[in-house]
Amino acid sequence: MSDRGGIYVISGPSGVGKSTVLGKLFHKLDRYFFSISATTRAPRAGETDGREYYFISKEKFMSMLEEGALLEHAEYAGNYYGTPIEPILRNAGEGTDVFLDVEVKGRRQVCDRLPEAVSVFIAPPDVETLENRLRSRGTESEEKIRRRLEIAQQELEHIAEYDHVVINDSADRAAEELFGLITSYRTRGNEL
Repeated sequence: MSDRGGIYVISGPSGVGKSTVLGKLFHKLDRYFFSISATTRAPRAGETDGREYYFISKEKFMSMLEEGALLEHAEYAGNYYGTPIEPILRNAGEGTDVFLDVEVKGRRQVCDRLPEAVSVFIAPPDVETLENRLRSRGTESEEKIRRRLEIAQQELEHIAEYDHVVINDSADRAAEELFGLITSYRTRGNEL
């Protein structure tokens, strides 16, 4: 049994239910750390620094990037996003399991820098189910739904790059499967 916490990189298309599955998983865990990203974008109404994101200046972000202080990073819509590495390493070193919710490119960056990280892709049972979930939100235009489905198809093409795939046909069942994976890694000292 390892004293070090595991590092789990969770990815999956928009609308697959990652947040719901992770929420149910976190209720089963004694201790965990959910990574918070840094961003150069301004906070939206209701967002708090250190809760949704660490809101930092572009200069600070670039400085962190140059210093190697970001585990992964990306630019989206003119803003930068990245995962500070220090809290990841500190929490894992203290025996706490660490979870990162990142997209496919971010997973590559994380796993290149931390080869011990375990990557899990949360997948829909089928594309029709994903489309129904996106539509049932009732929050996005037809154009945005189509774009999200295109991106989902691209992400699904990378599924074989992940250590594990969990099908979210039921959030409770998917959380239970994820909990079983984590338990296996803990029991075997992250040597699966």
